[in-house]
Amino acid sequence: MSQPVTTNPLIIMLINMTVVFIVLISLSLLIRLIHAVDPTRKKETPVSVAAPAAAPIAAPEPVRAPEPEGLSAEVVAAIAAAVTLAGFSAGAIRTIRPLARDGWKNSGRALR
Repeated sequence: MSQPVTTNPLIIMLINMTVVFIVLISLSLLIRLIHAVDPTRKKETPVSVAAPAAAPIAAPEPVRAPEPEGLSAEVVAAIAAAVTLAGFSAGAIRTIRPLARDGWKNSGRALR
């Protein structure tokens, strides 16, 4: 058996880190090369420049629904914002009406 080249831990650490970074850089270059020659990538089509429209079309005025009884405009706006954040348009809201919630009453009765 031969003797180790070095027993200094700092030199061993530097050698190991150098090997690791060389492997990481070579993997990065390989990924970039594969990305550059990717045959499954969609071809980019040139965007044709369309002639500008003569006059902008005016957007229709939104139809304001009557305010539900007992709900303020802030509550309606908060509900519309929540529906929009869920991925729907605010126009998807047909009506806003409170539900009869007797859950707490019923759960209290069920425990007795």
